[in-house]
Amino acid sequence: MSRSGYSLKITVILCTYNRCESLPRALESVAASTVPSSVEWEVLVVDNNSKDKTRVVVQEFCDRYPGRFRYFLEPLQGLSNARNSGIREARGDIVVFVDDDVTVEPAWLQNLTAELLDGKWAGSGGRIRPHEGFVPPDWLNLGGEFYLSGSLVLFDLGDNACELDQPPFGTNMAFQRAMFEKYGGFRADLGRCGNRLIGNEETEFAQRLKAGGEHLWYAPSAVVYHPVPEQRLKKSYLRRWWYSYGRSVIRQTGKGPSIREVPGFYLRRLKGGLRWMFFSNPDWPLYPDWRFYAEIQVCVAAGEIVEILRLARQKASNDKAAVRGSRELSSHNPW
Repeated sequence: MSRSGYSLKITVILCTYNRCESLPRALESVAASTVPSSVEWEVLVVDNNSKDKTRVVVQEFCDRYPGRFRYFLEPLQGLSNARNSGIREARGDIVVFVDDDVTVEPAWLQNLTAELLDGKWAGSGGRIRPHEGFVPPDWLNLGGEFYLSGSLVLFDLGDNACELDQPPFGTNMAFQRAMFEKYGGFRADLGRCGNRLIGNEETEFAQRLKAGGEHLWYAPSAVVYHPVPEQRLKKSYLRRWWYSYGRSVIRQTGKGPSIREVPGFYLRRLKGGLRWMFFSNPDWPLYPDWRFYAEIQVCVAAGEIVEILRLARQKASNDKAAVRGSRELSSHNPW
């Protein structure tokens, strides 16, 4: 039995921020999901402090589909904050996550959650494809050795269902709600917040589950279509995204070379990437995707360096504060 006396099986959590124009299409798509009548489900829309007409849009769906849609406001900015609020408010035993700018196939929800209903799997992830007709520029490789599809939120491991050996993506993933009760929620210092591109909150959570011995399922028949806006196909955006990814990796693990090792280790990576980009390969004009891939590796390394330095400064500041606090305590000790 789920909380609040409900016996819902599934809660679809859709977090949104200032996307009232694309939101109706996403909600219509989810509303059309074909789920067996024996499986009760709901859609919880978490408004992360939007300034547009998001609440009006969601209320229209609540009126059209009474009992199916719910609205919840989370004023604390940040995708992880919104998702964690959705988890707390969910009435289902399984929580599903989907974004506010996607469309889903009618069988998406059933296919994504089918293996979770018996409790064998801790979570699942499905395919994320671009909308029909999408053609990437020739300098952007979305498959093979030099793929950069993660920055476009695309995920496709083929046709065969199997155990996942990598974390699912947030716009098409589901977990047993009990996993959050056991392992905690998404880290608030990771995840999108406004224009900040820091991420990896899903990766970090999935790794917590894997470390705890849990298993995740890949459901290729659970298909979500994610648009690729023109802005995300600009090199300037992709450089910034992958630079932020480098910062996210270090922030996620809290690990990396010491400050003394940064110049030797990471600057060698930067130097190697730059040499590969500009001097080592005579075939660059024929393979613009290789060149851009090398450029992105430089951006990732730069992001890692910046985050290591930030964490070092933060640690030094905390250490100084602890020393001051200890001295103040000693000066007031009457003994």
